[in-house]
Amino acid sequence: MKGRKLGYLIAIVLLLFIITSCMPGSGYSTTKDPAGFFMGIWHGWIAPVSLVWSIFDCSIHIYEPINTGWWYDFGFYIAIIGGFGSFSLARKKNKDKN
Repeated sequence: MKGRKLGYLIAIVLLLFIITSCMPGSGYSTTKDPAGFFMGIWHGWIAPVSLVWSIFDCSIHIYEPINTGWWYDFGFYIAIIGGFGSFSLARKKNKDKN
């Protein structure tokens, strides 16, 4: 039982490191290498985590200011709409069954 709890703890810590490793505004993107479409998707998926993390660290943002423009925006909004919109669709299906 202790081994399983330790495994869960290690998995959670690793997941937090992976999620926070490339937060928007963390200095990962530069003017020579701005955030593009796929980073926009990533930042859209981790937007709720970024929001909470930005309360404790002023350098973290929800949206990467150094980006490629339209393509970054497109990826970001696709992830926001796809990620959070799918939750509402799942809830509607469960309500219809009752």
